[in-house]
Formats: sequence, C-alpha cells, structure tokens
Amino acid sequence: MPDPAVVDPAVPDPVVPRVVAVVVSYNRRDLLIEGLNAIYSQSRRPDAVIVVDNASTDGSAAAARSHFPEARVVELAMNYGGAGGFAYGMALALAQGAGLIWVMDDDTVPEPGALEAMLGARASYQGTPPVLLASRVVWTDGRDHPMNSPRPKPLARQAERTIAAAAGCTPIRSASFVSVLVDAQECRRRGLPRADFFLWNDDFEFTTRLLRGQVGLLCPASVVVHKTRAFGSTDVDPGERFFFEVRNKIWTFRSGSLAPAEKVLYGVSTLRRWVLTYTKSADRGALRSAFGRGIAAGWRSSPRPNEEVLPRLLASVDEADQVGQQG
Repeated sequence: MPDPAVVDPAVPDPVVPRVVAVVVSYNRRDLLIEGLNAIYSQSRRPDAVIVVDNASTDGSAAAARSHFPEARVVELAMNYGGAGGFAYGMALALAQGAGLIWVMDDDTVPEPGALEAMLGARASYQGTPPVLLASRVVWTDGRDHPMNSPRPKPLARQAERTIAAAAGCTPIRSASFVSVLVDAQECRRRGLPRADFFLWNDDFEFTTRLLRGQVGLLCPASVVVHKTRAFGSTDVDPGERFFFEVRNKIWTFRSGSLAPAEKVLYGVSTLRRWVLTYTKSADRGALRSAFGRGIAAGWRSSPRPNEEVLPRLLASVDEADQVGQQG
C-alpha cells in the first residue's frame, strides 16, 4: 500500500484548477511526438491534452493517436492556420472545464518541470492573480530564442516588479503561443484568439487583449525548447507571408488590445522591424507586394468573428458543451 504522506507530483492537485494542454500541429509529425512525450513526462502532468491537427499530410494525427491514446486528437478537414487551430483548441478546452489552458506549438518541447514551475509561480504570487504566465523559450543550443521573447510591461511600477520578483518572475505585456498558461475564466470573458488572423500576430493580439489592465508574468524557471530550423528573430525574411504580418499588425493596432500610448510605442518598434526585414530580404519585390496588400487589407477590412470563420467547428463545441451541462 502506498504511503499516504508521499505525494505523486504527476497526479493533479485538487486545489489547482484543471489544466488542459492545447497543441496545434501542421506537418511536423516527429516534433509533435517529441513534444507530446515531453508533455506527458512533466513532473506535474496536465489533466488533459488536446491536439488540433490542421489537415497535415504527413500522418501527424495518426501518429499522435497511436503514441498517445489518452490525448484528444482532432483532425481538421482544412488548414485554419495557427490562429484558427488555437481558437478551436481553446474552445474545446473551455468546454472540457479547463481552469487553466497551457498553449503550445507543435515544435515546442517543454523541460520536465515547465508546467510545475508556472503553477508554483502562480500560487506564490502575492498580488492580483496573473491571467497569463509565459515560459522562458530557448533554442536547441540553450540560448534564449529571440523570436519568442515576451515583451516586458512598459513602465511597470516598482511595486509590480517587486511582487513579480518575489515569485521568481517579471511583468510582461505580451507573449507568444510557444508556451503560455492562460486563465480560462479570463479567456471566456475577453474571447478566444481571432481565427481570421490565420498566422502571425494572433498571439500578440490575444495576449495583449487578455493582459490589458491585468497581470502577466514571465516565469524563467519554466523552460521550453523551441525547435525552429534556425536561430533568429522575427525579422527573418518571410517572403509572401509578410502579408499576414502587416495586415494582422494593423488589425491589432486598430483593436482595443493596446492603450493609445502603447500603440505609439509598439508602432515605432514595428516600423523599425519592418525596415530591417526589408533590408535583409533576398526578394524585396515580393516583400513590397506583400506589404502593399497587407496595408490595404489591414485598413479596408476587419477580422471576421470566429463564428464566421469556424462556424461548424464552434457549433459542434457549443452542442457538446450543452449536452455535458445537461448530463
């Protein structure tokens, strides 16, 4: 008979809200399996794992089901991009009664104590409970990955920094979907990621919207490896995909996720990065074309509601949620 005084760290603590991990996958089967193995090897495992596969053609969904039968693997009929995948996956997590949602890319490999460290920091934080915690993201050689560095909170008060430091953290204003732990109730209140972004800046818009007037923390003790092909920042030549960067950033600046002063601050930073991206590009003609189309789309249109982008998917989530509540 096991000693009742010995606590298994892999068994969820009933005091901690239900943690549901959401991973979005697209044609990275081997990395997906490596990442899922790391999730299930956590010192404190999540209570449930959802994999949203964006119509991969490399057998990612089948491999995930085969290796991890306890995970819920949803195979979409078409590619909705990271934005659509996360919007749907987080909707499923909310319907499953998540208290906290651990969001990750399919090329994210968390270190064994990543989730436990974020939960520990959240529990020890003495101020208003944080609505989001972000992991420290490193590349395969251990260097901090510049592509995924959370943005520090501008002009954070000394009191905020002191309280955060006591929990081993620093205040942040935004983070990437490489590894963030999101408060589900705040997500219900402020909404899911915007699926119409498809890719790029969906995490910036969502996290700044979630964190406006709220507490967000970078937890350096929570470490994940982002296994991108190369070590680099967001100014790496994107080619035609620059369209999404430009359109979606304009959509974000037009939204209410940033305060007026923040729009100026981040606007200057964005322009500087766009110039750097252009000067480094091997095909400036493609970037000029993508930039022009992105500017036009950003000002002439607005992101469609998720119910319009993912009508059948979100309807199925609502129906399942209603059945569960009735049961």
